Order: sequence, then structure tokens, then C-alpha cells
Amino acid sequence: MAMLAHGERVVFYGDSPFYTDRLNFPDGVNLMANTSVLAISLPLAPVTHEFGPAVSFAVMLTVALAGTAGAWWWLLSRHLVESRVAAFAGGLWIGFAPGFVLHTNGQPNLACGFVVPFIVWQVIRLREPGRRWRGGALLGVLIAVQAFVGEEFLLLLAITLGFVAFFFAFSRPPVRDFLAGLLVAAGVAGVLLAYPLYWQFFGPGHYSGLPFRPDLYATPLGSIVAYPRGVLAGNDAIAKRVGGGSLTEDATLWGPGACLMLLVSMALLWRSVAARSVALAGLVLLVMSFGSRLRITKATSIGPAPLGWLDRLPVFDLVSTSRYALATTTIVGVLFALAGDRVRRCSRLWRGAFWGGMAVAMVPLFPLPLHTRPAPPTPAFFADGNWRSYVPDGRSVVIVPLPAMVTGRDGMRIAALNHLDFPVPRGYFLGPKDPPRDNSGSWSPPARYTVLLLDGIRRTGRVPVLIGGERQAVLSDLRYWRAAIVVLLPAAPHRAAVRRVLISVLGPPSAVGGVELWRVPAEA
Repeated sequence: MAMLAHGERVVFYGDSPFYTDRLNFPDGVNLMANTSVLAISLPLAPVTHEFGPAVSFAVMLTVALAGTAGAWWWLLSRHLVESRVAAFAGGLWIGFAPGFVLHTNGQPNLACGFVVPFIVWQVIRLREPGRRWRGGALLGVLIAVQAFVGEEFLLLLAITLGFVAFFFAFSRPPVRDFLAGLLVAAGVAGVLLAYPLYWQFFGPGHYSGLPFRPDLYATPLGSIVAYPRGVLAGNDAIAKRVGGGSLTEDATLWGPGACLMLLVSMALLWRSVAARSVALAGLVLLVMSFGSRLRITKATSIGPAPLGWLDRLPVFDLVSTSRYALATTTIVGVLFALAGDRVRRCSRLWRGAFWGGMAVAMVPLFPLPLHTRPAPPTPAFFADGNWRSYVPDGRSVVIVPLPAMVTGRDGMRIAALNHLDFPVPRGYFLGPKDPPRDNSGSWSPPARYTVLLLDGIRRTGRVPVLIGGERQAVLSDLRYWRAAIVVLLPAAPHRAAVRRVLISVLGPPSAVGGVELWRVPAEA
């Protein structure tokens, strides 16, 4: 929601699209180095402005799944297959495949694949005479748009198309105009993305690498044939045992029926050079998703994976390996559509068997409502705007628990629901671990004394005795954050212990609008 709120600020208040100091105040966050979804948040800015980022988030999820399915149906039905039923089946799979639905609860940008079919369409059209300049330019624009939906999926698309072209080249000679059009597209996209990419890799808050091993959530072999959580035939216990280790990182979990129909589809299509090239590309990407070790389940390794060395290469080290399987999942949908179109030329018996098998494969994967849990109600102090009389321009609100990856997300949610009108220190984002000494990727900025103090209380519930120097360290942090007020939320873990420590530093609190707060003098 914070990224959607930022998009509103870009449109209505002129904030920088690539940087914000409303989070991690005063250092700020490099949004190009995070998933800023500007191509979604900017069009949704009027919705966010009028109804809030929570409504925009619901709209985003709806467009992500249904829009992706509809866009692929359009591409398949207009340009790749003749059968509308086959196009519908392929689009339905690509838009609502388990891996994409699972990502909506954690990385919804990876479910936003509605630009990808148009990129594929323009790549295909580059073969047409006279498309070198116009087609290349349009393709470059679409690439730039996808970069602002999600760079990671754009990278997966580029790798996929590269593999398809490589395998296709064995049977068809390269086309000069096609290659020239690609060069035009690269030039246009390069011009459009030059400054954003410069900001991402060299601007304030840039980082290198991920804060975890790229293959931490690699695809186990068992997850391919298992049913995922959140579908009609799903079993949480089995999915957790064979999955990649995270609900929002599982990218396959196709189920046994879909795996069988994939083999049937490949058998039907194997004489087609194009279909065979697509299938081989999907296979390579699936192998890439295995990471450095072949595993049956997330806890059972059977040996090294053939392409495990890739995650040590530049750029590849920025991709969680499980996500290569998302590209394979998309390819599976294309193969389903192509096979459904091919089976039209078979006997009625074979047509009935194929579509009966597709129904048996798809129905158990029908998604259930997304898993949700109620968030704590926003205290009236924030919901009613009472904070405005306490926070002058240029000062921040220190919300306790401090916004962070594991704990304190309520602070970021409250800030987002208030349209990021007040800045907050820290947050959940990707940034440098300890700049400028260490620019490796981290989920949080360098820990200050107050951060370590409050985190220790959260973990142990113990109330430390602060001496003069330690109190001054807390006050120094508040000065660094330019805090106007410190707000203790009602649901804070070990709230009584945290409250005692804050009182020992700042004195008695005031109870306002369902929270307790401490004013922080500018000279604190």
C-alpha cells in the first residue's frame, strides 16, 4: 500500500517518482531499487486519492489476475490460435495459475502480467516487412512500461525470449529486419530507462545483491506435481512439506493433472518448431528454478542442480531462483492453448479426451478466496487526523513498534493509509546494509541504538535499566529522525515494558485518540 500511496503523491504533490523520504526518514528509500510499480500506482493515483490505498490495492489485485488472463486470451485468440476455447484455457491458466495467485499475498507485482502479451505480440510482429522502425519503437515503449510494472518479470521475459530464439534458430535462419527491430526496441527502451536505471544502480540508497541466497526458496521437484494451498484440492500440510519454503514464493505446484496434460500437449505439438522451442525454453527455466541443489522436498536434497552456478552471475544474483518457474508457468499456458488448437484436427474421441483431461486438471486448481487476516484497527489519533496538530513540516512520527520487515508493519500501514502525509523512520524495503562501507542488500537500514533497544524488549520482554548515556543515545536517535512525537500503538508486543522504557527517557505520556504519545522537543 505504501507504493500506491507514493504514486498518489507523485501525481498530486509532485514528489519524485524514484525516491521518497516519507519512509526511512530522513535518509529515504531508493524506489527504483525496490518494487515501486509506478506503471500501476500512477494510473491508480485518482482512486488512491479519493478512496485510499487499500481500495487501490484491491483494484490492483483484480487487474493483476483478470487483466493478465484477458491480455493473454487476446494475444492467443488473435495471433496464435484459431480456437477461442483453446485461447480461453491458456489465458485462464496464465492469469490464475497457482504460482501467480500465491504471489498476490506477498509480491502482487509478479502477478501483474498484463503488459507481457503485448511485448510478445510486438516481438512476433517484427518479422513483418516494414516493422523495423515503427514496431521496434513500440516494443521499446512497452518494455519501458513493463519495467515500471516489475523489472524482475521483464528480466524473466527477456531470458525466455532469448531461449526461444536460440532454440528456434536451429531450424529457421535469423531474419535481418527482425534483428534490426530488436535493436530499435533496445535503443528506445534504453533512452526511456536510462535515467531511472542510473538512479536504481547509482542513486542514493542503491544496493547490490539480495539479503538472502537467491536459491533460498528454490523449486523442489515434488512441488511441481503437488496441489498448492488455497485451491479446491489443496492440502496445507503437503504443500508446506514439498513447497519452496514460503507461501508467497511457491511458483509451481501445478498438480498431477496439469503435469499430465502438459506431457500430452507436448506430444501433440512436438513436430511444431515454434512450440518445441517454447517448450525447451520453459524446461531450461524450470531447471534454473531448482537453484544450486536438486531437491524432492524443501528439506530433501539429492545432488547438485545443473544450472546452480547461474545465481553467482551479475543480474542473476538479484533474482530469487524460484521465480524462473513463473516464466515456465506462463509457457505451460501457451502450450495448453496451442495443443487445444491442434487437437481440433483430431477425431471427436481425441478432442473429448483432451478437453475432459483439461477439465480434470483445472477444476481442482480453482482458487479459493485469498488468505487474509484482520489488521488491527487504525487508532483514532491517525484515522481522524489528530496527528496534524502535533507534527510540523520537516518532522517525523516515530511509531512504536518501529516499521520493519518482521515486526512493526502496522506503522507502515498506518502511514500509507494516511497517504504518507507524515514521514516515518525506518521501514520494510530493500536498501544498503551499512552505507557507504557496505552496500550489500538489506531488508532494513543500519540499526541505531534505539532500534536494538526496542527489538531486545520485543524478543525478551525484559525492561533494561537505562543510565544517562543510554538515555542520551535514545534522544540522539530521536534528533536524527527529527521526531516530533513518539507514538506507542495499543497492540505493541510487551507494551508495558516498552512503555516503561519510553517513560524513563521522555517522561509521562499523553493519551490521545487510542494511543499514548510523547512530544519530542526540537532540541531533544
